[in-house]
Amino acid sequence: MQGIIGKKVGMTQVYDQDGQHVPVTVIEVGPCVVLQRKHADRDGYEAVQLGFIDQKEQRLSKPLQGHFKKAGAAPKRIVREFRVSADHAAKPGDTVTSEIFEQTTYVDVLGVTKGRGFQGVVKRHRMGGGPAAHGHTSHRRPGSIGMRTQPGRIFKNKRMPGHMGNVNITVQNLKVVQVRKEDNAILVRGAIPGPTGSIVVVRKAIKKG
Repeated sequence: MQGIIGKKVGMTQVYDQDGQHVPVTVIEVGPCVVLQRKHADRDGYEAVQLGFIDQKEQRLSKPLQGHFKKAGAAPKRIVREFRVSADHAAKPGDTVTSEIFEQTTYVDVLGVTKGRGFQGVVKRHRMGGGPAAHGHTSHRRPGSIGMRTQPGRIFKNKRMPGHMGNVNITVQNLKVVQVRKEDNAILVRGAIPGPTGSIVVVRKAIKKG
C-alpha cells in the first residue's frame, strides 16, 4: 500500500536523537478499512478503495449503504482510492494502519489549503504596493495592468485580486520523524496544507522513494 487517508491533528515539536528540537505536524492516519479491491480485467486498473471516519447510516444514499454492507464495513465519511500492484493481497474488510510507514523515510501529503476569501494583490501575490504618503492615494493597488492599442487587452493569468486559498496542494518529501502505532499517528517534519482537523492523503514519497 502506497498511501492512506489521514487527519491533521496539529503542530508541535519533538527532540531527535541528537537533542535538537524538530518542528513536526501530527497526522492521524487511519485506521482505514478496505471497501473495494479493483482489478484491471474488470475495472480497467488496479486499486484499493479505503474508507475513513465513521458516518451515520441515515446520512447516506441507498446505493452507498449497500456499498458499505457489501464490504462488511461500517459506513464511512471519507472514501479514497490508491493504486496498487496486480499482486497486492488487500481484500474488502482489511484494516490499514500507520504500520505501512514503518520503513518509510519520506512522504508526500495532499491536502486543501486554508481559504482566505477575496484578497488584494499585496496579500495574494505579495506585491509591494505604492508609496505610503506624500499625497499618494494608491497604497495597496496593483497599478497599471492595461495594454497599448496592440493587443489592447489584458493577458490571461495576469496577477490580480481574487479568491485566495482553498486549492489542492501536494507537499513533497516531508521527513517521517516518528511512527506511533499505539496512537495510529505519524509525525512529519514541517507543515502540511489545511487547518487543524482537515482531511489529507499521506503517501510514500514519489521522488524520494
